[in-house]
Amino acid sequence: MHPAEAMAEALRAGLTLFGENRVQEFEAKRERLRELGVSGAEVHLIGHLQSNKSARAAEIFAGVDSVDSLRLAERLNDAAGKLGKRLPVLLEIKLSGEPTKAGVTPESEELRAMLERLPDLQQLAMRGLMTIAPLNEDPESARVCFRRLRRLREELARQHARLEFGELSMGMSGDFTIAIEEGSTRVRIGTALFGERARG
Repeated sequence: MHPAEAMAEALRAGLTLFGENRVQEFEAKRERLRELGVSGAEVHLIGHLQSNKSARAAEIFAGVDSVDSLRLAERLNDAAGKLGKRLPVLLEIKLSGEPTKAGVTPESEELRAMLERLPDLQQLAMRGLMTIAPLNEDPESARVCFRRLRRLREELARQHARLEFGELSMGMSGDFTIAIEEGSTRVRIGTALFGERARG
């Protein structure tokens, strides 16, 4: 929810990897970046993706870091195939009981089905796992969540040798130092860099 101009400034400062929450928001921003003559941004979708927007997401994003169902994975695979591209993806794991959080739970049949099917989805490049810690005033409360994701990654990597689990995307502006201590390889720092998001 920050303008393309802010992204352009960040690119000039040396940032290259960006996360967007919504397909339709980045569509408009993408056009504005072209108008500004700015290139070189690698933009991943980090928000929840409805399967009916999977074709457009596969087209405009360099990666989808929030895959949470087999149906979505299959749709992204089909869309990427039509585009002739291989799309990097992360599986979003839900480790909190918050009903507003998206993701697939570690013990679910859905996750098991995804992990069994992913090696056959040739247009998807499985890269690892992503999670969002529960909202809490105390950043240390996120540590349990991050540690749990790291241990889950280690367990799944042993069980599914045909898949890559190198990336652990966890930690945001308020808790990224703890996430790094617990093994995060990709932190999502928006507020600390760009300020609070404008609500539209």
